[in-house]
Amino acid sequence: MTTEILETQSTVLVIDDDDYSLDLARLTLGKLGFTKVQTAHDGSVGLRLLDEMPEPPDFVICDIFMPERDGIEFVGELAKRRYPGGVILISGGDAQMLALARQIAVASGLNLRGAFTKPLQQEQLHQALSGEVSA
Repeated sequence: MTTEILETQSTVLVIDDDDYSLDLARLTLGKLGFTKVQTAHDGSVGLRLLDEMPEPPDFVICDIFMPERDGIEFVGELAKRRYPGGVILISGGDAQMLALARQIAVASGLNLRGAFTKPLQQEQLHQALSGEVSA
């Protein structure tokens, strides 16, 4: 299956407490043509990076289960900030919590592009980032 390269000028912020998942996301995003990727190990660091960016990233990919500030709290903060970009939620754990986070994101008015279990597959990520699938 061939996946087309997406717009390389887009910025992506990936938040996950697992180093392997961060490396995999960076690698997969690179294969899709993204060169502007920042990462954070928890929601608190992710919010700090978000606040320091001159422009909000085009996409945020966020794990649900993390120390400090988890993905559900992070989604709430994105909603408070009226984050305009696309949001992708991921989880290696409980599917019910992922579904709950999805509902919260949608109810908060965020541009949810997808909610997926780990490991995130390249085709899933491509479709979510290109808007080919609805959340």
